[in-house]
Amino acid sequence: MKTLFTLTLIVLLPASFMAKAEDDKAAQRQARRKAAEASPTGKATSDASVPVKTGLRLPSLFGDHMILQQNMKNTIWGWADPKEQITVTASWGASTSAQANADGGWKVLLDTPAFGTGHSLKITGSKTIEIKDVAIGEVWLCAGQSNMGWSTGNSAEAELEANVNLPNYRIFKSAREHWHEPLKEKRDLLGQWKPCNPESAAETSVVAYNFGKKLHLALNVPVGIIQEAYAGTPIEGWMPWEVQQDMAQSKEQKADMDRSAQRQLDGKGESREKSLAAFQSELADYNAKVAAGETMKNRARALQPPYITKPADLGNQYPANIFNGMIYPIRPYGIKGAIWYQGERNSKTAPQAVAYGEQLKRLISYYRSSWHELSGGNVAKDFPFFFTQLPSWEPPQTQPVEGVAATWSVNRESMRLVSMEMPHTGMAVGIDCGDPVALHPQNKKPIGIRHAYLALKEVYGKDIVPCGPRYLRQKIEGSKIVLEFDSIGSGMMAAKPSKLDAFAIAGADKQWHWADAEIAGNKVIVSSKEVPTPVAVRYAWAMNPSQRNLLYNKEGLPASPFRTDTWPLFDPNDPAVRVEKPEKTDEARDAKRNFKDWERPKMTQ
Repeated sequence: MKTLFTLTLIVLLPASFMAKAEDDKAAQRQARRKAAEASPTGKATSDASVPVKTGLRLPSLFGDHMILQQNMKNTIWGWADPKEQITVTASWGASTSAQANADGGWKVLLDTPAFGTGHSLKITGSKTIEIKDVAIGEVWLCAGQSNMGWSTGNSAEAELEANVNLPNYRIFKSAREHWHEPLKEKRDLLGQWKPCNPESAAETSVVAYNFGKKLHLALNVPVGIIQEAYAGTPIEGWMPWEVQQDMAQSKEQKADMDRSAQRQLDGKGESREKSLAAFQSELADYNAKVAAGETMKNRARALQPPYITKPADLGNQYPANIFNGMIYPIRPYGIKGAIWYQGERNSKTAPQAVAYGEQLKRLISYYRSSWHELSGGNVAKDFPFFFTQLPSWEPPQTQPVEGVAATWSVNRESMRLVSMEMPHTGMAVGIDCGDPVALHPQNKKPIGIRHAYLALKEVYGKDIVPCGPRYLRQKIEGSKIVLEFDSIGSGMMAAKPSKLDAFAIAGADKQWHWADAEIAGNKVIVSSKEVPTPVAVRYAWAMNPSQRNLLYNKEGLPASPFRTDTWPLFDPNDPAVRVEKPEKTDEARDAKRNFKDWERPKMTQ
């Protein structure tokens, strides 16, 4: 197995992004208001999963600068005193009412017109809440683990956003939260909608930001993104247990966490009660700081609510816990669709990476069905869902096909098959992005734009090429294999002015050899003198194929790695080879500091 490198981070944040606005009185007033509404005493509740009943209030998703999905009955909800009558009135003339139930919860459906800005909402009950600067447009959920959360300010080309001013592009960034039961209301008191400016752009996910920005500029309508990202989290954490309890990989993840929790508790004087008590104390401290007008933990990081790491069954790796804290509280906010960037945590072994495909399908199906049901059928039951294929990582490819240690190749194939099998899904290919050392590469901007291409074509009907060449089928012709592709755009090409060199070919003996590959229209013809009777081809089958001469279309979009064989990707009787986060070394730190973005064909659309 190849040597693994360390993970280190370089901050490329311009000075203008780092400056804290000390005179931001409006943000402080809003923070104080939220804290007071959450708890009039400024202290944590006795049950952190249940909001305090303090009269009419709304989730943080409903506030100044918010955006609602156009041409839809949008769900608006909140809390009030039991049986309180609530009326929601919009500046565009729509109005609707509901009565709070015995627990104080209420929900209404509010019609929205076509896109526009300068609107307002008035929510009236025992008091009146006014929401200003409401936009109507397109709203997308952007969820996943740390590479979905990785900020624009810490990424390549951050300086290009230093003067951005797009007031009708709205951003909602959630703090990390998890819980062992579904949360009715987020604990984050600082989460709020923000118009796009240099500061909000810098703190936003670079993938989500560039996705939303491209949509906004291409569609010329207001666009909103809701960022829900949590570092180091497995897909098992992002959906309820009952949705996945019959899946072998999910059961294994749960069993592992249960064993870890027991080890953490045995003989160390620890208990769940002590962890929960410590959490409550930290939550009270957080609430008090926000109530006092504090917004920053330090110069660069905002205050965030606390979270539990031990025991493991209360932590962020446990099945359902991320869903409970990040997704449950925001459903069924009106959305057009979702983009997803997660999978590194589920690619430590080949068996885990193979299982990921079925898990991803299960997650997509549940998000769609539950959002549709909870929204009264107004969010589409098959809303578009696009996901990020894992980029390149580890040293560049030197073998025709890497084996069981190339677990990310297996995950990429799992995602590719999901994109083919599930309607209204798509995959943003990222093998020409990444880093040979860092798990958090800086060159994520192309991935965000590629997500936007998928949406612009598949959702909004724009006349563009949504992705790179897609493998369709193979035909064996003597000593050659002819591969057919669609999505070739203006034609296929190699990334560099030389022959394609990322294709491998094998005969019935399953021995892989580098192949000669030539483009012929919408086909690639593959052969090798070493394989007179070929049966299968693999393309870019490695952890890091980025430095090979890859296949693109002339719109500058890369082909996905693929295989034409159905041979087993691992032997279930062999011990699983694990790919772990690398150890830190001075050599790896130097490599990270000196990293320059890879050359790739320019995207032209």
